[in-house]
Amino acid sequence: MGKLNELLSLAHRRASDLNLPYAGALTPAEAFEVWKLAPGAQLVDVRTRAEWDWVGRVPEAVEIEWQTYPGGQPNPNFLSELTHQVDREALVLFLCRSGGRSDGAARRALEAGYTNCYNVLEGFEGDKDARGQRNHAGGWRRAGLPWIQS
Repeated sequence: MGKLNELLSLAHRRASDLNLPYAGALTPAEAFEVWKLAPGAQLVDVRTRAEWDWVGRVPEAVEIEWQTYPGGQPNPNFLSELTHQVDREALVLFLCRSGGRSDGAARRALEAGYTNCYNVLEGFEGDKDARGQRNHAGGWRRAGLPWIQS
């Protein structure tokens, strides 16, 4: 468990440096490794159904919208869906398009009693590049991690 402890320590330090309330923040490659190494860990993809269908999915991720599509309204069932699908004792990695919505989801989960929450920095598509496009600067897909086109 040396590698897992090393990654989680790095994530804790990063969260402390960024003044985040939840357990840690991981790059996509780090998050994938933690997901595979930590028994019972869950990756929760909080993007919208449209994003899963049009952009791609992470195999075996739990899919729970943080905001609904269309309209971008908060999902009123987020917490009940999370509670139904993810054990409160699990190590939970939250993923969205670029890391913003997953930050909100990790904060909300922490408030609801999930104490082992991590945000996946850069998200699935990464930040926008100089031309305003995603998938060129960071992100899960750019890191070559598993995903499928819907």
